[in-house]
Amino acid sequence: MAPPFKPNRVVVIGTGAVGTTTAYTLLLRRRMQELVLIDVNHQKALGEALDMNHGMPFVGGVKLWAGTYEDCREADIIIVTAGASQKPGETRIDLLRKNISIFKDIIQKITKYNHHAILLIATNPVDILAYATLKISGFDRRRVIGSGTVLDSARFRYLIGLHKEIDPRSIHGQIIGEHGDSELPVWSLANVAGIDLGFDDAERKEIFEDTKNAAYEIIDAKGSTSYAIALALDRIVVSILHNEGAVLNVSTLLNNYNGVSDVFLGAPCVVDRSGVREVLDLPLSEDEKTLFQKSAEKLKSEISKLEL
Repeated sequence: MAPPFKPNRVVVIGTGAVGTTTAYTLLLRRRMQELVLIDVNHQKALGEALDMNHGMPFVGGVKLWAGTYEDCREADIIIVTAGASQKPGETRIDLLRKNISIFKDIIQKITKYNHHAILLIATNPVDILAYATLKISGFDRRRVIGSGTVLDSARFRYLIGLHKEIDPRSIHGQIIGEHGDSELPVWSLANVAGIDLGFDDAERKEIFEDTKNAAYEIIDAKGSTSYAIALALDRIVVSILHNEGAVLNVSTLLNNYNGVSDVFLGAPCVVDRSGVREVLDLPLSEDEKTLFQKSAEKLKSEISKLEL
């Protein structure tokens, strides 16, 4: 007799702008068979679930509901987007004090029911909160993933493509380090079809500054980011559920990586059903390595102030 079929289940915790847009993106692309929305404001989660369910005749194939933490029990991936959102003029680090206590409660509620899922963290400051999640949950390091610099790298590639008038999907370029102000571009390896991009220092500075400050610009204009981060999270989810082994710049616990250990930072990782299967060793220039280490020290300084 064939074993019973277990539907893939994704849980999204937090139904703010990022959580709902992520859930909607996953629904439209039918990434899983079951999708659960959880929020401290259960009525909000109910409303979002009802609104999406009314579109099922156009989409189909997904069972979606507003649930409780008990619904995490059968989850394959749990995406955490809950927490205070970034306000105009506020850095991601400014959010830390607000969100660390929220996270302690959330992760303890998750682990009451689930010890096998992959925890995908998107709440800012994402690198520190992913590190906190690992410590609080006791999960294997491979199964705690921050969204990292997946989105930053996409912004970087978009802006390079804009300058070059080339489809950003054909641009090879990445941002590593903190998802925040100390992130850095890996210009030494950026290329299109293996060819150096040929930017001068002024052009490089402009592209990177626009990349780094993109979220601030969006938040000033409309209050929050949502669409591109939802697509970034969708990309991570697909690589996990389809066991793709895609290389994505997620945030993971590093161990002697370009001189950095015991901190979560964005770096190119092989992502599959096990979570982060491998961290690829980037041959950074000496200047890039120094900036990467400074990014790590900045986050370690903040982590040392936490009670984990």
